[in-house]
Amino acid sequence: MGEKNSGELESSKPDSDLSPPVLPPPSAAPDSTQMAISLPHDPEVDGNPSDSDAHPSWFTPKRLLVIFCIINMLNYLDRGAIASNGVNGSRKSCTASGTCTSGSGIQGDFNLSNFEDGVLSSAFMVGLLIASPIFASLSKIHNPFRLIGVGLLVWTIATAGCGCAFDFWSITICRMLVGVGEASFISLAAPFIDDNAPPAQKTAWLAVFYMCIPTGIAVGYVYGGLVGDHLHWRAAFWGESVLMLPFAILGFIIKPLQLKGFGLSSSPTASDNVEAVDDCNEEILEKQSAKSKGSSLSGYTKSFGAQAAQFGTDLKALLSEKVYVVNVLGYIAYNFVIGAYSYWGPKAGYDIYHMSNADLMFGGITIICGIVGTLAGGLLLDKMESTISNAFKLLSGATFFGAIFCFSAFCFKSLYGFIPFFSIGELLVFATQGPVNYICLHSVKPSMRPLSMAMSTVSIHIFGDVPSSPLVGFLQDSINNWRVTALILTSILFIAAIIWFIGIFFHSVDHFNDDSEHDVPVVERSNLRPLLNGNPEAP
Repeated sequence: MGEKNSGELESSKPDSDLSPPVLPPPSAAPDSTQMAISLPHDPEVDGNPSDSDAHPSWFTPKRLLVIFCIINMLNYLDRGAIASNGVNGSRKSCTASGTCTSGSGIQGDFNLSNFEDGVLSSAFMVGLLIASPIFASLSKIHNPFRLIGVGLLVWTIATAGCGCAFDFWSITICRMLVGVGEASFISLAAPFIDDNAPPAQKTAWLAVFYMCIPTGIAVGYVYGGLVGDHLHWRAAFWGESVLMLPFAILGFIIKPLQLKGFGLSSSPTASDNVEAVDDCNEEILEKQSAKSKGSSLSGYTKSFGAQAAQFGTDLKALLSEKVYVVNVLGYIAYNFVIGAYSYWGPKAGYDIYHMSNADLMFGGITIICGIVGTLAGGLLLDKMESTISNAFKLLSGATFFGAIFCFSAFCFKSLYGFIPFFSIGELLVFATQGPVNYICLHSVKPSMRPLSMAMSTVSIHIFGDVPSSPLVGFLQDSINNWRVTALILTSILFIAAIIWFIGIFFHSVDHFNDDSEHDVPVVERSNLRPLLNGNPEAP
């Protein structure tokens, strides 16, 4: 019955002239209940199909991609801005003769050492690491699209707070809250894009989205340098907050979307659906009664315990996917290098090659190479045929040759030798963004994708760029030679290439079309319509 459309149901009703109507008992669920849940066009949710075709929604898949790309760019613009010389600045220094120069930016105002400065760059990761698994778990009981809106609002308030900071600890706490705000978007945006992308262009759409990482960081270098030099480093954070505010509001007013694998029904029969509704009503009444008796705390404790147990089960299932684990291990080594590059790059370039405009130089190289490399990686994987094995081949090859060019670049004493080699190296290194996230999304079941993205984000940060910035700062404080520090850091890219090369030989299965966690049949699950109108993907 759940596979019939509304027209078939209407034609199957008995004629009143031929036989008397048979009324269902009060406890039975009418057919319309089931159809409203399983059919692709629920009149209460999507409207009449013909009306939808005649008046298509403004919020199309391509516009979803554009909005998410802008938000992602603002997230990484913030990271580039705080690393720029205009915002980060330099600490106070004195020569042997007693001549002292006043510091500039955050480091000068708060008189931070390189180690403290590195800690500040990684502080937002603490909030992101804690909040990412929480948002991934909440996506099972709350609409993921609304959770993104909540996160963006926290991000907006936190960046404004960074501009009002008065010492090292106050700005560190605000940076942690920035990470909390970013966590919901990082965990949930990629599954939305993967759901709504055309089947033959999934990697290309992911590449466009992740292209905003290098682009945002590069724009952040330029933005932070210009605003910090001409206004004040605090103004840079206030500007970010103003730019993000409209998107935070949009997350609350746009009609929420649903993710694949998180269907509205948890049972294929209508009677079970009604029983579930009845159970929900009884549960609400029980909770209200318990609250009036002062026993609500026990109910919340049991609910939290159940969610924690479910999270543990999901995490165990995720870690059992060997392909996913190998992919994330390579991503950790890769992100260790890229994270330190993005933060210390301008300072290293200024010291090694005496770049007076290091922010603009690194920003320009990263923008061009980041855009071209990331798009090329996604398009190339689509041309090769988007499979997990091909993705590993592209990851290992691009990272290996990119490491060779980047390592060679820092061996040049001349700036004119450094720029072309480093540009080619970044071009190859950034080609990994689409393929690595394609594996994260397709090596697990649809219902596990938010958790897979969250745990990938947690892993690459907690073992990657969180320790890399302070460790590189500590290494530089010890040897006081940016060229040697950069060469040691770049060599870690070879480790990432080796790990991804091993992934080629693992047996891989694309789980994108697997049944959801609720065991809804494939036909019914495709009818749950987590996708936007206009998506050409056919069930």
